[in-house]
Amino acid sequence: MATENATRTRPATRQKRTEILRAAVDIFGTKGSANGTLADVAEQVGMTHAGILHHFGSKQNLLLEMLAFRDQADVEDLVEQHIPGGPELFLHLVRTAFVNAQRPGIVQAYTVMSAESITDDHPAREYFEERYSTLRREITEAFSELCAQEGVTDQSTVSSAAAAILAVMDGLQLQWLLHPGVVELGETSQFAIRAIVNAVLKPGPELETYAQG
Repeated sequence: MATENATRTRPATRQKRTEILRAAVDIFGTKGSANGTLADVAEQVGMTHAGILHHFGSKQNLLLEMLAFRDQADVEDLVEQHIPGGPELFLHLVRTAFVNAQRPGIVQAYTVMSAESITDDHPAREYFEERYSTLRREITEAFSELCAQEGVTDQSTVSSAAAAILAVMDGLQLQWLLHPGVVELGETSQFAIRAIVNAVLKPGPELETYAQG
């Protein structure tokens, strides 16, 4: 990935790229991916439009690396600079939803690019495939640890629950972007994650039960 290539560049170049990425987070986080421009980013870091293209090649590449940069920034204050494992992971996901509610432009860029990444040969596809695979695995591991802690032996729903948590978080972000005055991103994400976790630990009646009653 492009972020891996960046680690092999000279220190001065890495520093400039980091400066650009921070500016991109600010510009696109405020204006969104559609209204924010490379010229806006260039002006903030005292460069030309061509200078930004020299480092990132295109606006799409800059947006993609900005998302990866945001992921790293979100965990830089954690002990291992990585999202926590075990039951703490679910609390981390809830906290992330509340933080995302304060940065609609970044959420917009993520939502647009994640949807576009399903098309053939899209440059963001690898990033999102790896992201979802990694998060599903880590959430599954967190569920397994939580089930062991709570004495739950039936873990047949864990894989489905891990995928469901990611789906509901991303789906709520889309609804929130469309109707920010109706959908509360943090609170609703917290409700959904809690409901899914509780459903794994203490499954309720099948839906057919309610239809029959």
